[in-house]
Amino acid sequence: MLKVGITGGIGSGKTTVCKIFATLGIPIYYADDRAKWLMVNSPALQTGIINLFGKEAYNEEGQLNRAYIGGIAFKHPKKLQKLNALVHPAVFVDGENWQQEQFALQVPYTLKEAALLYETGSHKFLDKMIVVTAPEEMRIERVMKRDGLDREAIQDRIARQMPAAEKVAQADYIITNDGQQLLIPQVLEIHQQLLAGS
Repeated sequence: MLKVGITGGIGSGKTTVCKIFATLGIPIYYADDRAKWLMVNSPALQTGIINLFGKEAYNEEGQLNRAYIGGIAFKHPKKLQKLNALVHPAVFVDGENWQQEQFALQVPYTLKEAALLYETGSHKFLDKMIVVTAPEEMRIERVMKRDGLDREAIQDRIARQMPAAEKVAQADYIITNDGQQLLIPQVLEIHQQLLAGS
């Protein structure tokens, strides 16, 4: 069974592409969603986050205080690095456990979706990489509409991610999500190639 990564910059349309793969019966591990879940449900990770950010990191209901953590982490790069050093290994182990469960189901391949597969080095543990691309202006507009963030905040996030061209250069497959090229035929072609083991 192949382990396939799917990544792309913020607003590139990774989730939309993953939904198409899901309709083909391909299991998908959403690393960012699992990270959020683990930050609330893993006692070891909770302790590490409280040690890093203080008790204010969680509200009285035990939910993560995202605004508080985000406000600190994005202003203090060293804190963000330390947070990533806590979260990324926990997500990696969780993802590997999930992969083992999928092996038992004998699916042809799995997808691991994450924004930072190259940045964290996780791509080294995957057999193939798919990169979803879209023009930067289109990505900014999508995220503004989706998350209600202002242009400057989105450009700041884009600047912290690996440039799209670098990801494309390392990709085994590229999906262009520019509103011109249809996504389904691109996904189907990659799906067929993965089934064939190429």
